[in-house]
Amino acid sequence: MELPEAFLRRMKERPGIDFPAFLSSYEKPPYKGLRVNTLKISAEEFAARAPFPLGEEVGEETAGFYIEEEKPGADVYHFAGLYYLQEPSAMTVGVPAAGCPKERVLDLCAAPGGKTTQIAAQMKGEGILIANEINFARAKALSQNVERMGITNCAVTSASPESLAALFPAFFDLVLVDAPCSGEGMFKKEPNAIPEWSEANVAMCAARQKEILDRAAETVAVGGRLLYSTCTFSEEEDEWQIEEFLKRHPEFSLVKERKLYPHTFRGEGHFCALLEKNSSFEEGTRPRSVKLFPVLKNSAAERAFRAFGEDFFGEPLTGTLHTLADGRMYLVPAGMPDLSGVSLLRLGVELGEFDGKIFKPAHALAMAWGGRAKRKLSLSREESERYLRGETLRADLPNGWCAVCVEEFPLGFGKCVNGTVKNHLPKGLRKIK
Repeated sequence: MELPEAFLRRMKERPGIDFPAFLSSYEKPPYKGLRVNTLKISAEEFAARAPFPLGEEVGEETAGFYIEEEKPGADVYHFAGLYYLQEPSAMTVGVPAAGCPKERVLDLCAAPGGKTTQIAAQMKGEGILIANEINFARAKALSQNVERMGITNCAVTSASPESLAALFPAFFDLVLVDAPCSGEGMFKKEPNAIPEWSEANVAMCAARQKEILDRAAETVAVGGRLLYSTCTFSEEEDEWQIEEFLKRHPEFSLVKERKLYPHTFRGEGHFCALLEKNSSFEEGTRPRSVKLFPVLKNSAAERAFRAFGEDFFGEPLTGTLHTLADGRMYLVPAGMPDLSGVSLLRLGVELGEFDGKIFKPAHALAMAWGGRAKRKLSLSREESERYLRGETLRADLPNGWCAVCVEEFPLGFGKCVNGTVKNHLPKGLRKIK
């Protein structure tokens, strides 16, 4: 692997680095890992039925495992949201964050969703999680991962840090900034990052990170935490970035800081720093009152959904219903703030659509709660491949909607008509034959 000469010189001159060991780490293949989605299955249960060999746990992340499987994303359990593929050292970032139930959390630079989904699992469906990505195309991928993992307490937005800082002054208990960086820890995983590296790019990234951190700081509540991370080794983007931030923001203090190199940890490398906003610095940090999300009501749509819920689940789903003018319906998490003024891709759980007469369920509803359905079509792993390819199935079920599952884990919806189950898996999510 041809690494940039300036990068190698910088690493060789860095104090405390075993440079020969660092350099030799690039002769090994990149490490791969997965993190079990504990919103759907425990790590122990997944390990007992894993479709391919699992290695050791990843550091302190007890739901993370090293793997060597060549195509883990093609497995049906991945489609069911039982695990998320995540680089091992990146998993360590969510551990010190410890997103707690009932907290208000912002993941400011969230795509594609590794740390969002990790923190969501820690929150156990409680509290408020806002996952933001300024790049709209990447935000769509983030939204799909939130849906696949069955996360119910999350809104996905595409907004600038400045916009969110203006909306949410001193609001969040935890803010995560997984900052865009020069990507020195991605050289093995993504070789295209090598020719893009330069000292000028390091300086540009550091300047951008400074602006993002300053805006992020404005959104942290007194007593809250700010978690900063990168997948690079540059001191300008890591330790020095935090040092300069603390000089500008004496209301914050450093709780812990950690740097992983590929020769000291079985991963590609990461940096993280956890900071706390001290209660002794209250001036200028008190939150303005934040309005709750302005829910739109539609009595006919709500009656149709409640009837569907009682028939499909055997019980109504509780929560605040929000119905758009086009009939799309959402279940809004309690305490969700007003997100007017930002591009909103996902709000809680998309329930489905009301056309003025009937309610048609959305895929997200199956991924969140399909396991609770009265009518389920439980397939083997092999049979599930047919559903994922969009094929029609046969089943001895009453007419109507059913949750199609691999074993007990939902993959999506089907609609049974006289023993034939029509496939309602969205075409964009199907496996290519």
